[in-house]
Amino acid sequence: MLSKEIQNKVQNLWDRLWAGGLANPITAIEQISYLLFMKRLEEFKKDVPDNYKWSLYKDIDENSVVERVNEVFKYIQTELSADNEPFAQAMKSANFEIDNSSLLKSAMEFIDSIYIEIYKEVEKNQHFNDIQGDVYEHLLKHTSEAGKNGQFRTPRHIIHMMANILKPDVDGKICDVASGTGGFLVGAYQYIITKNSEKTEIDDDGLIKGIDGKKLKARKRKTLEENTFYGFDLDKTMVRIGVMNMMMHGISKPHIINLDTLSDNYEEWYANELSVDFKEKDKSSLVNPKLQGQFKYILANPPFTGKIDSIGVSENLDRVYPPKYEDKKQTKRKKQTVQSELLFLERIIYMLEEGGKAAVIVPEGVLFNSGGAYKKIREILMTDCDLNGVISLPSGVFQPYTGVKTSILIFTKRKWKNGIDKTQNTDVWFYGMESDGYTLDANRKRFKESPLPEVLSQWDDRNHTSQDDRKIEHFNIPLVEIKENDFELNFNLYKEFVYIPQELKSSQELLKEIKSIELEVSELLNEL
Repeated sequence: MLSKEIQNKVQNLWDRLWAGGLANPITAIEQISYLLFMKRLEEFKKDVPDNYKWSLYKDIDENSVVERVNEVFKYIQTELSADNEPFAQAMKSANFEIDNSSLLKSAMEFIDSIYIEIYKEVEKNQHFNDIQGDVYEHLLKHTSEAGKNGQFRTPRHIIHMMANILKPDVDGKICDVASGTGGFLVGAYQYIITKNSEKTEIDDDGLIKGIDGKKLKARKRKTLEENTFYGFDLDKTMVRIGVMNMMMHGISKPHIINLDTLSDNYEEWYANELSVDFKEKDKSSLVNPKLQGQFKYILANPPFTGKIDSIGVSENLDRVYPPKYEDKKQTKRKKQTVQSELLFLERIIYMLEEGGKAAVIVPEGVLFNSGGAYKKIREILMTDCDLNGVISLPSGVFQPYTGVKTSILIFTKRKWKNGIDKTQNTDVWFYGMESDGYTLDANRKRFKESPLPEVLSQWDDRNHTSQDDRKIEHFNIPLVEIKENDFELNFNLYKEFVYIPQELKSSQELLKEIKSIELEVSELLNEL
């Protein structure tokens, strides 16, 4: 947890930028990201020329500071992007927008003062990347513009709970299909560090947190920091913010790609990664083109944008919404209106490698809507995959952005030898969370007790959960019952609600109490 001194300095930085005209928090965090990268440029690249070293130009006078910082910015965009530095690559088409010398000088001084406080905390045996990451997370809390176009930040404690459920490791690539600020990838990284730490503690949400990662061998650590994390986002600004967030947490080379994973651009990127030409390669020679994937773990909260135009959606995503054609030769696809959250689920299944696991947040309508496309995606989840669990979240989890009721789907992609198009033969575990440990209003204040450790304990013990007792908050449901209900996955459908009669006071007693209160009020008024 950040010290009050650091929190106050971060708030002062925000206030200064806002007063200086950077009223849009997304723009502000983007500009802060550039300055943070400049501040740490000497650590990211050892042979930086003196002219571009923060330590040598931070005290420059106001008359020259804008010109010098812009020179550094151009250096990063040209020289460092050529060296494939992740953040420099993301900055290629960016603009540095702080052209007020007084504002820029003030912002740089605030950043220096924040790092002075960070180093003070390090002296108290705190881990540098841990504190630095918390500073950036604290900055991100100010981006209240999030929520447009169905995008909003997932609460960090929900991310950590999902990472503890998925249990990622350094044995495969970890991905988020709509990565935004990179929160899920950071959460997966922190889980792996915790699992490999000698020193651990309990965080504010009752979850185990480790910071040293000392059990990781040098080669695994390098793989973790440079070749494990992949994210995709169609917003260039979010790509830059996401890359910086991950680097601030200690992931030196995150792979965040600026593209829409629902489009053909993903297949083109994938083909380049595998050095395969999908356009010329005969798909029938593949074991099953729908099962090709390269990610071992996927954590995601895809945007709930609702209906989108099917034109521009990848032709490989054709199971939930089979294509319609305008001509008999089936060469020109007909325009359809499709639900993005269903396509994201299909894409995630496509992207998972065999045996790969995913934890995905979806709007609750996906679980019970009777439309054909909704039924189809639920069926695919239990044919191509084994659906392991459904966790129903409280409706206020995403306040103040939205009150949409959501659930977490946890599933494992089945191996080809198990046979596809046959439903799974294991039960589905259901859990209904009445609270996530915070108030469910716009303020989201933390309770003293967190329910997350209990959720994780029950998840780990799910194979011993009863099918019969559905009066409690968790139970297993056999596949035959789910099939009979059109693969509906709504927690409330299977939960057995017990009516508990309340003992109410009689109307005579209530009237007596009212009269007594009125008499007291009257006496107090007389005293006044």
